[in-house]
Amino acid sequence: MNLNNIRLEVMQTIGKSMDELIGKYLKSVEENWQPTDMLPDATNPEFIEDVREIQELCREMDYDLFTVLVGDTITEEALPTYESWLMSVQGVDQVNGNGWSKWVRAWTAEENRHGDLLNKYLYLSGRVNMREMEVSTQYLISDGFDIGTGMDPYKNFVYTSFQELATNVSHRRVASFSRKAGNKQLAKICNTIAKDEARHASAYMDFVRRIFELDPSEMMMAFEAMMKNKIVMPAMFLRESGQQIGELWEHFSDAAQRSMVYTTQDYITILKSLIADWNINDIKGLNDKGERARDYLMKLPDRLERISQRIVVPKRDHTFKWIAT
Repeated sequence: MNLNNIRLEVMQTIGKSMDELIGKYLKSVEENWQPTDMLPDATNPEFIEDVREIQELCREMDYDLFTVLVGDTITEEALPTYESWLMSVQGVDQVNGNGWSKWVRAWTAEENRHGDLLNKYLYLSGRVNMREMEVSTQYLISDGFDIGTGMDPYKNFVYTSFQELATNVSHRRVASFSRKAGNKQLAKICNTIAKDEARHASAYMDFVRRIFELDPSEMMMAFEAMMKNKIVMPAMFLRESGQQIGELWEHFSDAAQRSMVYTTQDYITILKSLIADWNINDIKGLNDKGERARDYLMKLPDRLERISQRIVVPKRDHTFKWIAT
């Protein structure tokens, strides 16, 4: 049996448990929170006062921190790209429908709330040039992305595991810094989104654990391949009006580093957590290539630590068109 057929068989095996997995890691529509639960009610006589409070607190936010909040919102709004990508992964049948297509749609429905909530909050903030933000969002969706996974489910689930953990870190940090600055409403918003991301990360990590049980060597090599190529962020092709594709990414990444929302050290910490969660050091039944892949992965965090010590984050040298004031 060739590798594609083995992957398809593994996906079909895990897919049989999808109703159980969806029940464990996703919430029903009726019990889930919705964006309006955390925003001022426009029918309330105090609506204008509530908006004024949002605007006052947002004006006081650190420039880099606020920039990262806007960039995170654009990334969340680019959800159509992520859904269309996952629907094309081997083993996901979006035409006839199967457990995996059901997962992707239900996951997308939960994720969609994040961009809706953050977009509305930023509109009310009075500090965002919404047209510029919308231009960046449209560019990010139309430019697409290449996360280096192809249609391989093993590589895709390494990516989604890592990325969900990364977005959890980013939203959680914005929540923490906002709370310290007295913006309890934004802290609640970002912390609520972060909890969703943590739940989703647990799901994708569970998918990988199950693959390790069924096809350990190929799963190990897929993990190695993703880390060798590095996990690229969904915002890698970020740009503003008048820019070329990806021209804004470095400035945005630097802002995330300066504000301590998402740093090189976070990347390393996430890698370590995946190695520990998937019990990489003790996986049984590996062939020679699988063993070499494990050896690479076990040594990688220390190598990245040494590299990170040489990184110098530049001072801000770019004014983002997204920020109105």
